[in-house]
Amino acid sequence: MIEVQHPTVWLTGLSGAGKTSIALSLVQALKAQGRAVAMLDGDQLRHGLNRDLGFTPEDRHENIRRVAEVARLMNGAGLTVIAAFISPSRADRAMAAAIIGTAHFIEVHVSTPLAVCEARDVKGLYEKARAGHLAQFTGVSAPYEAPLAAALTLDTGALTLEESVERLCRHLQQRQ
Repeated sequence: MIEVQHPTVWLTGLSGAGKTSIALSLVQALKAQGRAVAMLDGDQLRHGLNRDLGFTPEDRHENIRRVAEVARLMNGAGLTVIAAFISPSRADRAMAAAIIGTAHFIEVHVSTPLAVCEARDVKGLYEKARAGHLAQFTGVSAPYEAPLAAALTLDTGALTLEESVERLCRHLQQRQ
């Protein structure tokens, strides 16, 4: 019997880039295809599993480590995982890939320009960060290291949500 390892699609990008919207739509599209799928989202996990973590580099590292461990367990249970996390550090994303298994880790860069992300900011986070009220805010007072070799790059400033999800679905089909 051949064992099929399910993938983790890791969406990385700035706050407001569209990671969660893409993840939610991708989950629906994959479920419609009959795939077993689960979503892990940064905001949701920081309210539960990772509520004890802040935004220091050490806490961000631990956040990503925990998420990768959960994704690996879910993959092993037969689920395709869609993970939506800013995950600003290349080293932390490489760690996540190593935990999950590099052959099953699909890094997708949601490369939406900072100006577009700021314009979409319904929570007012960029404004607070620029006013100095939010320390360690990625893209303003903390760095974001774009992937050097993402499996797929999506600019939601240029692509619609539907186009982004369509490209992701096509990419997943080609990998099978």
